[in-house]
Amino acid sequence: MGHHVVLLDHSTEATVARLRALLPEGWTLTAGTARGDEHMKEIIAEADFAIAGQVGVGAEVLGAARKLKLLQKWGVGYDNLDLEAARRLGIKVARTTGSNAAPVAEFTLGLMLSTLRQIAWSHMHMQAGEWKGGRMPRESYLLGGKTVGIVGFGAIGSRVAALLRGFECTVLYTQRTRLPPDEEAARGVRHASIDEIIERADVISLHCPLTPATANLFSDDAFRRMKNTAVLITVARGGVVDEPALARALAAREILAAAADVFAEEPLPADSPLVGLDHVVLTPHLAAGSVDVFAPTVRRMFRNMKHVADGEPVPAIDSLVE
Repeated sequence: MGHHVVLLDHSTEATVARLRALLPEGWTLTAGTARGDEHMKEIIAEADFAIAGQVGVGAEVLGAARKLKLLQKWGVGYDNLDLEAARRLGIKVARTTGSNAAPVAEFTLGLMLSTLRQIAWSHMHMQAGEWKGGRMPRESYLLGGKTVGIVGFGAIGSRVAALLRGFECTVLYTQRTRLPPDEEAARGVRHASIDEIIERADVISLHCPLTPATANLFSDDAFRRMKNTAVLITVARGGVVDEPALARALAAREILAAAADVFAEEPLPADSPLVGLDHVVLTPHLAAGSVDVFAPTVRRMFRNMKHVADGEPVPAIDSLVE
């Protein structure tokens, strides 16, 4: 029996075609052609399965689904999904745990180098026909040998730590559960409090989920306590960083620079206080995007749907709501 899948995100025709090429035989797929809840309510109405990437899926959208069996997160972070509404409506929810670890970790390293060495700033001016050699807005620093603090040590944070070993960095990490001492030694990392990371790290890299405990975790107080030569990298979730406070800290030179791939409001508004600053690197939530992981991740999402279609549970590693 065929089933219908809807991709709620507004996507390109090329992406939709690649998804359709991987569909189980006899299944069909449509994708969003506009943004907003009203459009999502329309296209989810007759879907058996729905995929959500960066769009927020609330109770009203889920309530419009007449026969939805599974809401599949394309990625890991689920703060944009109303899990309570899904439970109430009997809709299963799944994600692809760990699927984006490699691309996000590599992207994180790229942001560190781009920010410390002013690669993005220099490229922007070269493209404008301006030779700015020797007239950069701040000093450049090596990544090698620096103290890097990793906030959140799951699949992505631990992968970042592994990449940093080649740079001979001192790596501090913080998470609720500390690793056993022998595992810390094997990974070349040391557990630290968030306060120690804020005050000691040359580079702070955020990989934690957005929760009530982490909302605006980095705000005015944290920026005042960071080194004035420190760099903040955020590829976690929008809302972990207080963006107006970050803009104030950058303008006041309380920290050296920052890079962000995620924002509290996406797309990032053109009037954001971060736009136009010469010591911040901004990218449009694309750290997880890599052709190398596209097909494996999509096949995994469709396998989750097949499990549900066959009356089987979603594998425990992916299940959020059963």
